[in-house]
Amino acid sequence: MEIRRRPPNPAIAVASLQYQIKSPDAEPRNILEKIVWHKETEVARQREKVSLQDLQQQAQGLPPTKGFVEALRWQADQQRPALIAEVKKASPSKGVIRSDFDPVAIARSYESGGATCLSVLTDSEFFQGSFDYLVQIRQAVNLPLLCKEFILYPYQIYQARVAGADAVLLIAALLPDKDLNYFKRIAKALGMAVLVETHTAEEFERALGLEDVRLIGINNRNLEDFTVSLKTTEQILTTYREAIAEKQTLIVSESGLHTPADVKTVTAAGAQAILVGESLVKQPDPGGAIAPLIGRPI
Repeated sequence: MEIRRRPPNPAIAVASLQYQIKSPDAEPRNILEKIVWHKETEVARQREKVSLQDLQQQAQGLPPTKGFVEALRWQADQQRPALIAEVKKASPSKGVIRSDFDPVAIARSYESGGATCLSVLTDSEFFQGSFDYLVQIRQAVNLPLLCKEFILYPYQIYQARVAGADAVLLIAALLPDKDLNYFKRIAKALGMAVLVETHTAEEFERALGLEDVRLIGINNRNLEDFTVSLKTTEQILTTYREAIAEKQTLIVSESGLHTPADVKTVTAAGAQAILVGESLVKQPDPGGAIAPLIGRPI
């Protein structure tokens, strides 16, 4: 699936009136493309307020990051799936998931409930997230944190580091291999881990070919129609089982995990970790819902 970047669409003067010349491809074709096009203008505005150089200076002298991959691997070694619990208020497909949204309270609940790591949505336009939430959660919990953002530029990696993230998400559908490797090197220089997210077998194969890939996510959501199927994880892991073992890559299954049976399905297929947001965050006690979901004794 090709996700286009925003095309140029200049205005021209015609008889003292301004008209926009619009090509047939002047509108986004799907929700992810819409997000990407908005993100490009959003980051441009953010650069006007805080420059990349300013962020780089702020990143110097920060406390060391927490071991995101190490935490996941340790938990997986205990014969229980590692859990990345997501602090998530809304999504384009579901709307507002939790109206009484308190990011710090949810994060603390996840920590007390036994989450391995946390994922924090920072996109404001489509997920009602915020980098402020990331800052607040970093101050409130000791777990490793993933910045869940649509990263298109190195600028955003520095944003995540300054806000307190220990890891960043890189979406294979949005970035060519050259950028994925380059962004991974930037993250590594900042002491951060990278979760490379894939949606198809083709993207997964690309991710396996990246430099020093330690963590790959398989998102069970189809980006074209937003349907979800756990067969995505099952089929990909069946196909690439030997290559995964050879590279000792840790696999995270994402989306569509609502019941203990769902978790058993993806872990039986070979996923060592899961990323869960909606099914936990909508519970009255998000942390209390963790043990039943992953089959851990309460």
